[in-house]
Amino acid sequence: MWVVTVFDQNTYRMFEYQTKAEATNCLSRFSQTAMLSYTK
Repeated sequence: MWVVTVFDQNTYRMFEYQTKAEATNCLSRFSQTAMLSYTK
């Protein structure tokens, strides 16, 4: 599972995706600081 974590001031949001392509597409739409990670 691929996870995109978006940091916004004092909070964060996490989005889960099945494929890396979906996750990187999501990641490209954010202007805030964000992180892409993979977990089994």
